[in-house]
Amino acid sequence: MSELASSRIEHSREAPMDTGIRFERADANGIAEVVMDAPPVNALTVAGWYAIADALTEAGRDPATRAVVLRAEGRGFNAGVDIKEVQASPDHSAIIGANRGCYAAFAAVYDCPVPVVAAVHGFCLGGGIGLVGNADVIVASDDATFGLPEVDRGALGAATHLSRLVPQHLMRAMFYTSATATAAQLHAFGSVWAVVPREELRDKALEVAGQIAAKNPTVIRAAKEALNGIDLWDVKRSYRYEQGFTFELNLSGTASQVREGFGGDR
Repeated sequence: MSELASSRIEHSREAPMDTGIRFERADANGIAEVVMDAPPVNALTVAGWYAIADALTEAGRDPATRAVVLRAEGRGFNAGVDIKEVQASPDHSAIIGANRGCYAAFAAVYDCPVPVVAAVHGFCLGGGIGLVGNADVIVASDDATFGLPEVDRGALGAATHLSRLVPQHLMRAMFYTSATATAAQLHAFGSVWAVVPREELRDKALEVAGQIAAKNPTVIRAAKEALNGIDLWDVKRSYRYEQGFTFELNLSGTASQVREGFGGDR
């Protein structure tokens, strides 16, 4: 058994039953839904990140699934890692779990054999960028904002995925300053397919997923594999490289100092 698998099993024994993730199997049109609902802000625990990975893997294995909609309930799409869980850990087990859980969730979006349509509302921060950056199609509500406030948390990561949403120099500026971009801006860049009023978001995501699901499923699954195969860089390896620096910052104690100082240098 691999070290990663062993770590995951060890964590799952302690994981709470309610991960804040709901999986709805493919409907009559072949559309499955994975829904984040972890109040107050959809900041996910380690178990929550693994639950996303499990749901997407299960959806992809089902031959009845032709497309997946990844969406959220509540105030925003995703606020990243549950920092309280990390701070409450007496050792580095929570940050290791968060690193590996996020890696598994992002990879599951990317590797899902069918296209994943992300429906984003409100805030999409940190780990949320990792999810949507690996999605096949993004639709957003007109109140959606996207950003990586990682440096304010003493962490790094998901610049790999932000680079798939905005131009390179904008990504760097956003990363260094923790600035956010709007759905309208990302629509102008072409990374967001459509922007709609919030109350129309789920319907729009289902409409786009339905257009995909109406195609020949064998062709669509082949297309997903082919498109991943011609990607310009390995998103999984790139993200894993970023994570190494997050762990270094935690080992050195810098990360906890930054979190306690609300992102400053004290």
